[in-house]
Amino acid sequence: MLALSILETLGRVRSPLGVTALAESLGTTKSRIHRHLQTLVHQGYIVQSPLTERYRLGSRLIELGNAAANASDIASVAAQPMRTLRDKSEQAVILGQIEDEGIRILTTLSGKMAVEVGVRPGSILGFNTSAQGKMALAFMPESARERILAGPLAEETPYSITRRDVLMQHLEDIRNRGWADAPNEAAIGLNALSFPLLGASGELVGSLAIVSLTQFIGSPPSADQIRAVGTAAEEISNALGYMGNLPGQWR
Repeated sequence: MLALSILETLGRVRSPLGVTALAESLGTTKSRIHRHLQTLVHQGYIVQSPLTERYRLGSRLIELGNAAANASDIASVAAQPMRTLRDKSEQAVILGQIEDEGIRILTTLSGKMAVEVGVRPGSILGFNTSAQGKMALAFMPESARERILAGPLAEETPYSITRRDVLMQHLEDIRNRGWADAPNEAAIGLNALSFPLLGASGELVGSLAIVSLTQFIGSPPSADQIRAVGTAAEEISNALGYMGNLPGQWR
Protein backbone atom coordinates (compact mmCIF):
# COMPACT_ATOMS: atom_id res chain seq x y z
CA MET A 1 0.00 0.00 0.00
CA LEU A 2 3.04 2.29 0.20
CA ALA A 3 2.87 2.89 -3.55
CA LEU A 4 -0.69 4.20 -3.19
CA SER A 5 0.39 6.40 -0.29
CA ILE A 6 3.14 7.88 -2.48
CA LEU A 7 0.64 8.67 -5.25
CA GLU A 8 -1.81 10.19 -2.78
CA THR A 9 0.94 12.36 -1.25
CA LEU A 10 2.11 13.65 -4.63
CA GLY A 11 -1.48 14.37 -5.62
CA ARG A 12 -2.23 16.16 -2.37
CA VAL A 13 0.79 18.51 -2.32
CA ARG A 14 0.51 19.22 -6.08
CA SER A 15 4.23 19.92 -6.39
CA PRO A 16 7.28 17.72 -7.07
CA LEU A 17 8.81 16.02 -4.04
CA GLY A 18 12.16 14.35 -3.43
CA VAL A 19 12.90 11.03 -1.77
CA THR A 20 13.71 12.62 1.58
CA ALA A 21 10.50 14.65 1.72
CA LEU A 22 8.40 11.62 0.79
CA ALA A 23 10.12 9.41 3.36
CA GLU A 24 9.55 11.99 6.10
CA SER A 25 5.94 12.54 5.09
CA LEU A 26 5.16 8.80 5.05
CA GLY A 27 7.28 7.85 8.06
CA THR A 28 9.50 5.29 6.34
CA THR A 29 13.06 4.93 5.04
CA LYS A 30 14.45 6.58 1.95
CA SER A 31 15.60 3.22 0.55
CA ARG A 32 12.09 1.80 0.81
CA ILE A 33 10.58 4.90 -0.80
CA HIS A 34 13.19 4.76 -3.58
CA ARG A 35 12.33 1.17 -4.52
CA HIS A 36 8.65 2.02 -4.90
CA LEU A 37 9.44 5.21 -6.81
CA GLN A 38 11.46 3.31 -9.41
CA THR A 39 8.59 0.89 -9.97
CA LEU A 40 6.08 3.72 -10.33
CA VAL A 41 8.36 5.57 -12.75
CA HIS A 42 8.81 2.42 -14.86
CA GLN A 43 5.01 1.97 -15.04
CA GLY A 44 4.40 5.60 -15.98
CA TYR A 45 2.50 6.59 -12.85
CA ILE A 46 5.06 9.17 -11.79
CA VAL A 47 7.84 11.13 -13.53
CA GLN A 48 11.25 12.16 -12.19
CA SER A 49 12.70 15.52 -13.22
CA PRO A 50 16.23 15.13 -14.69
CA LEU A 51 17.16 18.54 -13.24
CA THR A 52 15.80 18.46 -9.67
CA GLU A 53 15.47 14.64 -9.32
CA ARG A 54 12.09 15.25 -7.70
CA TYR A 55 8.95 13.30 -8.54
CA ARG A 56 5.49 14.29 -9.78
CA LEU A 57 2.41 12.46 -11.05
CA GLY A 58 2.79 10.95 -14.53
CA SER A 59 0.60 10.81 -17.60
CA ARG A 60 -0.70 7.28 -16.99
CA LEU A 61 -2.22 8.27 -13.66
CA ILE A 62 -3.76 11.36 -15.27
CA GLU A 63 -5.29 9.14 -17.98
CA LEU A 64 -6.80 6.90 -15.31
CA GLY A 65 -8.24 9.92 -13.53
CA ASN A 66 -9.73 11.22 -16.76
CA ALA A 67 -11.22 7.80 -17.51
CA ALA A 68 -12.84 7.69 -14.07
CA ALA A 69 -14.22 11.20 -14.53
CA ASN A 70 -15.57 10.35 -17.98
CA ALA A 71 -17.24 7.21 -16.64
CA SER A 72 -18.89 9.27 -13.91
CA ASP A 73 -20.02 11.88 -16.45
CA ILE A 74 -21.49 9.23 -18.76
CA ALA A 75 -23.39 7.57 -15.92
CA SER A 76 -24.78 10.90 -14.73
CA VAL A 77 -25.82 12.04 -18.21
CA ALA A 78 -27.31 8.63 -19.05
CA ALA A 79 -29.40 8.24 -15.90
CA GLN A 80 -32.66 9.82 -17.12
CA PRO A 81 -32.55 8.46 -20.72
CA MET A 82 -31.91 5.00 -19.25
CA ARG A 83 -34.98 5.27 -17.01
CA THR A 84 -37.10 6.42 -19.95
CA LEU A 85 -35.81 3.54 -22.07
CA ARG A 86 -36.50 1.00 -19.32
CA ASP A 87 -40.05 2.25 -18.83
CA LYS A 88 -40.70 2.19 -22.59
CA SER A 89 -39.11 -1.18 -23.38
CA GLU A 90 -39.72 -2.88 -20.00
CA GLN A 91 -36.32 -4.57 -20.45
CA ALA A 92 -33.18 -4.26 -18.33
CA VAL A 93 -30.98 -1.37 -19.50
CA ILE A 94 -27.19 -1.56 -19.38
CA LEU A 95 -24.57 1.19 -19.68
CA GLY A 96 -21.05 0.13 -20.64
CA GLN A 97 -17.57 1.59 -21.04
CA ILE A 98 -15.05 0.36 -23.59
CA GLU A 99 -11.84 -1.06 -22.08
CA ASP A 100 -8.94 -3.12 -23.42
CA GLU A 101 -10.41 -6.40 -22.17
CA GLY A 102 -13.99 -5.77 -23.31
CA ILE A 103 -17.01 -3.76 -22.24
CA ARG A 104 -17.06 -2.84 -18.56
CA ILE A 105 -20.61 -2.55 -17.21
CA LEU A 106 -20.97 0.74 -15.34
CA THR A 107 -24.62 0.76 -14.31
CA THR A 108 -27.77 -1.27 -14.90
CA LEU A 109 -31.49 -0.70 -14.48
CA SER A 110 -33.69 -3.69 -13.76
CA GLY A 111 -36.46 -4.40 -16.23
CA LYS A 112 -40.16 -4.75 -15.55
CA MET A 113 -40.59 -8.27 -16.89
CA ALA A 114 -41.72 -11.17 -14.72
CA VAL A 115 -38.44 -12.99 -15.45
CA GLU A 116 -35.50 -10.76 -14.55
CA VAL A 117 -32.39 -10.76 -16.76
CA GLY A 118 -29.41 -8.50 -16.19
CA VAL A 119 -25.65 -8.08 -16.01
CA ARG A 120 -23.75 -7.24 -12.82
CA PRO A 121 -22.08 -3.79 -12.69
CA GLY A 122 -18.33 -4.15 -12.93
CA SER A 123 -18.44 -7.28 -15.08
CA ILE A 124 -16.72 -7.47 -18.48
CA LEU A 125 -18.46 -8.51 -21.70
CA GLY A 126 -16.39 -9.99 -24.53
CA PHE A 127 -15.79 -8.16 -27.79
CA ASN A 128 -16.92 -10.91 -30.16
CA THR A 129 -19.55 -12.61 -27.96
CA SER A 130 -21.76 -9.71 -26.89
CA ALA A 131 -23.88 -7.10 -28.64
CA GLN A 132 -22.01 -4.35 -26.78
CA GLY A 133 -18.62 -5.80 -27.73
CA LYS A 134 -19.44 -6.24 -31.41
CA MET A 135 -20.89 -2.74 -31.53
CA ALA A 136 -17.64 -1.42 -30.01
CA LEU A 137 -15.54 -3.32 -32.56
CA ALA A 138 -17.64 -1.90 -35.38
CA PHE A 139 -17.31 1.75 -34.33
CA MET A 140 -13.83 1.93 -32.75
CA PRO A 141 -10.77 3.10 -34.76
CA GLU A 142 -9.37 0.49 -37.14
CA SER A 143 -6.02 0.35 -35.32
CA ALA A 144 -7.72 -0.53 -32.03
CA ARG A 145 -9.94 -3.12 -33.74
CA GLU A 146 -6.96 -4.79 -35.42
CA ARG A 147 -5.09 -4.98 -32.12
CA ILE A 148 -8.04 -6.74 -30.47
CA LEU A 149 -8.67 -9.09 -33.38
CA ALA A 150 -5.01 -10.12 -33.54
CA GLY A 151 -5.73 -12.62 -30.78
CA PRO A 152 -8.04 -15.66 -30.78
CA LEU A 153 -11.81 -15.12 -30.76
CA ALA A 154 -13.59 -16.46 -27.69
CA GLU A 155 -16.29 -19.13 -27.96
CA GLU A 156 -18.86 -18.80 -25.17
CA THR A 157 -21.54 -20.89 -26.93
CA PRO A 158 -21.85 -22.76 -30.24
CA TYR A 159 -23.41 -19.57 -31.65
CA SER A 160 -20.41 -17.33 -30.87
CA ILE A 161 -18.68 -15.90 -33.95
CA THR A 162 -15.14 -17.31 -33.93
CA ARG A 163 -14.12 -16.88 -37.58
CA ARG A 164 -12.46 -13.54 -38.37
CA ASP A 165 -13.90 -13.29 -41.89
CA VAL A 166 -17.43 -13.90 -40.65
CA LEU A 167 -16.98 -11.38 -37.83
CA MET A 168 -15.60 -8.70 -40.17
CA GLN A 169 -18.65 -8.99 -42.43
CA HIS A 170 -20.86 -8.89 -39.35
CA LEU A 171 -19.17 -5.67 -38.19
CA GLU A 172 -19.76 -4.08 -41.59
CA ASP A 173 -23.46 -4.89 -41.27
CA ILE A 174 -23.49 -3.33 -37.79
CA ARG A 175 -21.93 -0.10 -39.09
CA ASN A 176 -24.51 0.10 -41.87
CA ARG A 177 -27.55 -0.39 -39.65
CA GLY A 178 -26.14 1.33 -36.53
CA TRP A 179 -26.85 -1.35 -33.91
CA ALA A 180 -25.76 -4.81 -32.81
CA ASP A 181 -27.43 -7.82 -31.24
CA ALA A 182 -26.02 -11.18 -30.13
CA PRO A 183 -28.70 -13.88 -29.81
CA ASN A 184 -27.39 -16.91 -27.88
CA GLU A 185 -23.78 -15.78 -28.42
CA ALA A 186 -22.82 -15.07 -24.79
CA ALA A 187 -25.38 -17.43 -23.20
CA ILE A 188 -28.08 -19.63 -24.64
CA GLY A 189 -31.47 -17.97 -24.45
CA LEU A 190 -30.17 -14.41 -24.02
CA ASN A 191 -30.02 -11.48 -26.41
CA ALA A 192 -29.13 -7.80 -26.21
CA LEU A 193 -29.60 -4.79 -28.46
CA SER A 194 -26.77 -2.25 -28.30
CA PHE A 195 -26.07 1.21 -29.74
CA PRO A 196 -22.87 3.26 -29.52
CA LEU A 197 -22.43 6.33 -27.32
CA LEU A 198 -20.33 8.98 -29.08
CA GLY A 199 -18.42 11.94 -27.67
CA ALA A 200 -17.94 15.49 -28.94
CA SER A 201 -15.43 14.49 -31.61
CA GLY A 202 -17.45 11.48 -32.73
CA GLU A 203 -15.25 9.09 -30.75
CA LEU A 204 -16.73 5.97 -29.20
CA VAL A 205 -17.10 6.53 -25.44
CA GLY A 206 -19.52 3.81 -24.34
CA SER A 207 -22.44 1.53 -25.11
CA LEU A 208 -26.14 1.49 -24.29
CA ALA A 209 -28.14 -1.73 -24.48
CA ILE A 210 -31.27 -3.54 -23.43
CA VAL A 211 -30.93 -7.20 -22.47
CA SER A 212 -33.51 -9.96 -22.05
CA LEU A 213 -34.48 -13.47 -23.08
CA THR A 214 -34.53 -14.18 -26.81
CA GLN A 215 -38.31 -14.49 -26.69
CA PHE A 216 -38.50 -10.80 -25.71
CA ILE A 217 -35.63 -9.46 -27.84
CA GLY A 218 -35.66 -11.33 -31.14
CA SER A 219 -33.15 -11.28 -33.96
CA PRO A 220 -33.64 -8.87 -35.49
CA PRO A 221 -35.17 -6.93 -32.58
CA SER A 222 -38.48 -5.22 -33.21
CA ALA A 223 -38.54 -1.84 -34.93
CA ASP A 224 -39.93 -0.27 -31.75
CA GLN A 225 -37.04 -1.66 -29.67
CA ILE A 226 -34.46 -0.43 -32.19
CA ARG A 227 -35.94 3.07 -32.26
CA ALA A 228 -36.23 3.22 -28.46
CA VAL A 229 -32.61 2.24 -27.79
CA GLY A 230 -31.30 4.34 -30.67
CA THR A 231 -33.20 7.42 -29.51
CA ALA A 232 -31.89 7.05 -25.95
CA ALA A 233 -28.31 6.51 -27.17
CA GLU A 234 -28.56 9.55 -29.40
CA GLU A 235 -29.88 11.67 -26.52
CA ILE A 236 -26.98 10.61 -24.30
CA SER A 237 -24.45 11.21 -27.09
CA ASN A 238 -25.82 14.71 -27.75
CA ALA A 239 -25.60 15.50 -24.03
CA LEU A 240 -21.94 14.40 -24.16
CA GLY A 241 -21.29 16.90 -26.96
CA TYR A 242 -21.88 14.84 -30.10
CA MET A 243 -23.69 16.85 -32.75
CA GLY A 244 -26.26 15.31 -35.08
CA ASN A 245 -27.71 11.85 -35.53
CA LEU A 246 -26.07 8.56 -34.65
CA PRO A 247 -24.82 6.65 -37.71
CA GLY A 248 -26.71 3.85 -39.39
CA GLN A 249 -30.06 3.16 -41.04
CA TRP A 250 -31.99 2.48 -37.85
CA ARG A 251 -34.77 5.09 -37.93
